[in-house]
Amino acid sequence: MIPVVLFSLTAHEYSHGRIAFLLGDGTAKRLGRLSFNPLKHLDPIGTLFFYFMGFGWAKPVPVDWRNFHNPRKDMMYVAIAGPLSNVVLAVISSFFIRIIDPYEHWILFTLLSFGVYINVALAIFNLLPVYPLDGSSVIKGLVPRDIAARLSGLDRFGAFILLGIILLDHFAHTGILGLILWTPIIVTVQFLTQDAFPDLYSVLVASFSIINNS
Repeated sequence: MIPVVLFSLTAHEYSHGRIAFLLGDGTAKRLGRLSFNPLKHLDPIGTLFFYFMGFGWAKPVPVDWRNFHNPRKDMMYVAIAGPLSNVVLAVISSFFIRIIDPYEHWILFTLLSFGVYINVALAIFNLLPVYPLDGSSVIKGLVPRDIAARLSGLDRFGAFILLGIILLDHFAHTGILGLILWTPIIVTVQFLTQDAFPDLYSVLVASFSIINNS
């Protein structure tokens, strides 16, 4: 799962920086973040969360909205580029997973299974309308300017709320994120993989059982 997570997070953050660059902001390029080197995008605390809690994040790509012609709309395009990159990776993985034999090429099938699941999960999670997730900027770009300003005033609470939910899920087993995310993730994965879904689901269940037992 580790190489899939690293590549998926790298593609996600690279896409943010590339779209920002195309829209006129060279901050990410100037700081060396327009790279497919995972080490450029790893966040120390986010990496520790991945290791100890099975959930984490990459280092956000720096973006200076003052360099954009239309800051609110352009920030929306930059934000949605990350989840869209994960959707593209999930679609590509799902294409190959449907044409290979899971028993003859089980290592590749396992990697592709994680490729579909992890990228769908990243896309859907990041589109939640809570700061600092990408969905927050997407919502602000879609609503009227005055409503966007009010939403921006709530941003200072977003990270604490999100972290609190994650910690509650992990230590108190509240299942809040699972309740919100599990159904859309599984429905999307099933839609993408079609007939290969039962084998993919078996791989994921077996793999997560091994991780939990270890």
